[in-house]
Amino acid sequence: MKSVVVAGSFNVDHVWRCDALPAPGATIAGRYSTGPGGKGFNQAVAARRAGAGITFVCALGDDAGGALARQLAAADGIVLAAEASSEPTGTAGIYVDSRGRNSIVIGPGANASLSTGFMAANAALIGAAGVLLAQLESPVESIEAALGIAREAGVLTVLNAAPANAPSTIGLLKLADVLTPNETEFAALLGRHVGERVEADDVAALDGASLHALCRKLSGNTVVVTLGAVGVFVSHDEERLRGDSQPYYRVAAEAAQVVDTTGAGDAFNGALAASLAQAPDAAFIKHVRFANQYAARSTESEGAAAAMPRMTPADAA
Repeated sequence: MKSVVVAGSFNVDHVWRCDALPAPGATIAGRYSTGPGGKGFNQAVAARRAGAGITFVCALGDDAGGALARQLAAADGIVLAAEASSEPTGTAGIYVDSRGRNSIVIGPGANASLSTGFMAANAALIGAAGVLLAQLESPVESIEAALGIAREAGVLTVLNAAPANAPSTIGLLKLADVLTPNETEFAALLGRHVGERVEADDVAALDGASLHALCRKLSGNTVVVTLGAVGVFVSHDEERLRGDSQPYYRVAAEAAQVVDTTGAGDAFNGALAASLAQAPDAAFIKHVRFANQYAARSTESEGAAAAMPRMTPADAA
């Protein structure tokens, strides 16, 4: 079975749980906790707990946060390929309200040091994977380098174009065999690269044909738009259906007892990559259904990486 290489960010999360998200100028009380996070690490943990072998390519500071990353990666059986940085390990401030909604502020730190040279030095590792999964909390040129190395080696590439305000180029998007924005990121990409103005809140309500047409403008490859409580929309190139019977379709969200949605998108992406690596010949819809189930389970516990369930595609079948 081929493994997954995840290229991306590690953060130490500082989390405050409160009744409502703080308004400008307000001082409110909350319950504090801290733990591991960062889109890259969250996705690596999800993919590992979903049954795939994982190497996580990242940048870490020489500090307690970096030591925590190494300790937690070892505990989950994740192989770490970490570029040493003189910057502190990345951090995130996260506020979560009583309904599980969140607001997040990121301090990139060492994540901003992940270099194209480090990606080149790990080309053999990337080229031996079944799937490369990346996000945009690291320098865009380094992520583009990783995707390019993977594409040249025939490795399936999955790009979670998050966060929404991260820089991106059409060249970067073209290197993704599977592009996985949420509705906010999808709207931002359309505005930036296609000149289409669509409100993020309106994406889920678009009819299938219209949403498919927008996806086709954005990418010539598969686009998976995650829509939170509404579910997922999948759009394929009509000449490359990845084992599916139709070029576009929706998959409804799984029922969940939601406690905390932090990291749910990361859970989806990690599980999708793990499923693709474990059963590369299966119809794409099977991978999406598993990722949907996995993401729903992740919302039933507090935290990001810590909340990732141990559930493989075989368990969900």
